Amino acid sequence: MTMGRITFYEDRNFGGRSYECMSDCPEISSYLSRCNSCRVESGCFMVYDRSNYMGNQYFLRRGEYSDYSRMGMFESIRSCRMIPMHKGSFRMRIYERENFGGQMMELMDDCDSIMDRYHMSDCQSCNVMDGHWLMYEQPHYRGRMMYMRPGEYRSFREMGYSNMRFMSMRRIMDSC
Repeated sequence: MTMGRITFYEDRNFGGRSYECMSDCPEISSYLSRCNSCRVESGCFMVYDRSNYMGNQYFLRRGEYSDYSRMGMFESIRSCRMIPMHKGSFRMRIYERENFGGQMMELMDDCDSIMDRYHMSDCQSCNVMDGHWLMYEQPHYRGRMMYMRPGEYRSFREMGYSNMRFMSMRRIMDSC
């Protein structure tokens, strides 16, 4: 597994104190009073606007992020999760209802619209068997997103996503 490295800065434009991270961090405020910019040196990360990997999420690949608010992200990063590089097949089952109920479809590649491709109007649970995925609330990979790693997700509502409908899915295939 390739290691990732991200450096967080208290101020915009990489100013103020910094904290370098090479793994998951559930609480960045343990190291910095705030976090308003970052540099991803290597790897890919999901960053969150709340502690413990909660709240709005944003996918970051290698690059510089000097001001989150100007980029349409959120005010400050509170936690981050490193996304391991996956080599091999991708496979996920999406379900129309909670607890793997209703219509089920199996995906092995990106889906820009579950409505257009599968005639599904909603996705309320899923089982990620292989790979790492991003699920988006709007078709064509737009809107808020959620990072899905291998595992069973029985209820998006119980995970705190009751007001989101996931309408498109994309495999994370970046050279993380």
